[in-house]
Amino acid sequence: MRYPPNRQFPASRQMSDPFNTARRGTPSLAVMDDIFAAGDRFLLNHARLLERRLFATCFLGQPAKHVVDALRGYQNDDGGFGHALEPDKRCPASLPIDVETAFQALATAKTVDPGMVSRACDFLADAAADAGGGGAVPLAFPVIEDFPRAAHWTDWTYEPGLNPTAGLVGLLYQLGVEHPWRSAGEAYCWQSLESGALPADAHALSETLIFLEQVPDRERAGQQAAVLAASLPEIAMFRLDPDAEGYGLTPLTIAPRADSRWRSLFSEAQINGHLDRLVKDQQDDGGWPIAWEPPSEAAVCEWRGVVTLAALRTLTSYGRITPGG
Repeated sequence: MRYPPNRQFPASRQMSDPFNTARRGTPSLAVMDDIFAAGDRFLLNHARLLERRLFATCFLGQPAKHVVDALRGYQNDDGGFGHALEPDKRCPASLPIDVETAFQALATAKTVDPGMVSRACDFLADAAADAGGGGAVPLAFPVIEDFPRAAHWTDWTYEPGLNPTAGLVGLLYQLGVEHPWRSAGEAYCWQSLESGALPADAHALSETLIFLEQVPDRERAGQQAAVLAASLPEIAMFRLDPDAEGYGLTPLTIAPRADSRWRSLFSEAQINGHLDRLVKDQQDDGGWPIAWEPPSEAAVCEWRGVVTLAALRTLTSYGRITPGG
């Protein structure tokens, strides 16, 4: 049984418009049974299969193999992933950003399919060779221009860089998968970081910290993490203020779990302020909003499923909510 027998959901929770993602101030949580159950119901109503399978694995004890099975439909014959696995571009072709999204799902489920990941790494190796970035890969390729996409997915995504190379390498370490491309990507990341250039924005920062969290050379990683910590206020699109409006990444993006290595980069007041904001941002339909414009209503629903699952996992990890009520 998914809920305790006395768990009830008001009709308004079941019929709310999932495309209304504007912030409403303090959500009317009084009509919810609880934050967790309402978020779960949103996922049941609106999320794609992958996020529902991830929820079942993370919170209901269901086998992680079902997450792997859900990912198979997104993997192409070239080993890469596509088909809008990252929902902002509706492109079926394989893209490094979609490979990273697949690796993130496997890491969330704490599982790995070696054959699936090895084939994806073969794709990344080919992409790096084509990009000529010394082991780095870009987020995307010009093929996305033939398909619907969010307005910010333009030619800047065709340049190889720390985003997504650093995140991909870090995730491969987390998944315990060795591959020649991992070594080439790691060499690029160290060279880029030790050149003294800061990550260009909060996304590159997040990718870099995934890399630094997972690589085995802890002394070297610690030195670079200290440089980044001192530079946080200078990073574009990074929101230290929990009351800031508009798009940006936050301390909870960097430290989504209470046991995160990077939680120490922030004060308890900063973490608690962003946790308060996260609770406050839950919408009347039980899901969380997004702060950008995806290319379609389907993409809005898919993204809200992604961010709702992430919010439930973060709030649970920090002890703000309890699964199952």
